[in-house]
Amino acid sequence: MESIHYVGLDVHKKTIAYCIKTVSGKTVRQGVVNAERKALRQWLTELPGPWMGALEATLFTGWIYDFLKPHAVELKVAHPEMLKAITAAKKKNDRADAEKLADLLRVNLLPECAMMSEELRELRRILRYRNLVVRTAVKIKNKMSGLLMEVGATYDKRRLYGRKYFGELLERVEDVPDSVKDLLRLSRGNLELFTVAQKQLIKTLREQPLIRGRVERLMSIAGVGEIMALTWVLEIGDPARFSNSRQAISYCGLCSAQRESAGKEQRGPISKKRNKHLQTMLIEAAKLAPHWNPQLAALHEKELAKGNRNRASLAVARKLVEYLLAVDRRGTPFVVEDTPQVA
Repeated sequence: MESIHYVGLDVHKKTIAYCIKTVSGKTVRQGVVNAERKALRQWLTELPGPWMGALEATLFTGWIYDFLKPHAVELKVAHPEMLKAITAAKKKNDRADAEKLADLLRVNLLPECAMMSEELRELRRILRYRNLVVRTAVKIKNKMSGLLMEVGATYDKRRLYGRKYFGELLERVEDVPDSVKDLLRLSRGNLELFTVAQKQLIKTLREQPLIRGRVERLMSIAGVGEIMALTWVLEIGDPARFSNSRQAISYCGLCSAQRESAGKEQRGPISKKRNKHLQTMLIEAAKLAPHWNPQLAALHEKELAKGNRNRASLAVARKLVEYLLAVDRRGTPFVVEDTPQVA
């Protein structure tokens, strides 16, 4: 049987540095290949035999992973943060990085991160773009208010973004420069465009049969809306990757950083090493969910009695993760269990 070769790939925008090693650690070949499909196709024909590969997670990893995976015995993606702790060295360059990736793969010490399917990553890209559109729309709304405040115009904040009120406002305001009115009209036009765009993007995701069933089951949890359910499905991927809810809570960035040494433990603020998209959505959902979910409302009141509103929202967000993970792994709608009566 032909022996397996281990390939480390240091990925960049224009080039990929590679290192090929045998199981004993002997370097077979090192070099650089252009980060283009044609060049990679030629590079694959020159490999010495069956191979396993490792590459670091970057902006460019997705398409390279999809292109190379069918040709490899196994292809893994390394977690960039965890990789730093293992590969810290005085000497660092592309060639050395590729060699370290090959060595970590060879001795089975590569800190691997989950890689979703190409179909799910495509849908996740759409959702993240929708979130970008929404954030931009909020900035434009704030800018419209700022423009009116700069020139001393009075307005109703709750009605400002309505088409009818906005038209009437521009007609009745006095001593407002024409340039400000032009900017307000431009902002209003962009706001309408963004509103249509985000609705169309959500409609595209809503109609996807690949995720529709999961999203509907998650929405059976009182307080979980469509955007929260979509974010969970497209950011988590396979829920089986988490063996318990504590791991999922940590991944969502809803627990504090821990530092322990010589028997002394310190807890910091909530971790910055997280999925920021899930963290943001869960915390925002936690502020609204208690209005719709009695169990979450009771939890919120209990934590709020201790005197910290942020702590209460964080507790609700953690409980939401437990609910979402349970429903997603079980594959059945959420059911509230009746509390047994004490005789």
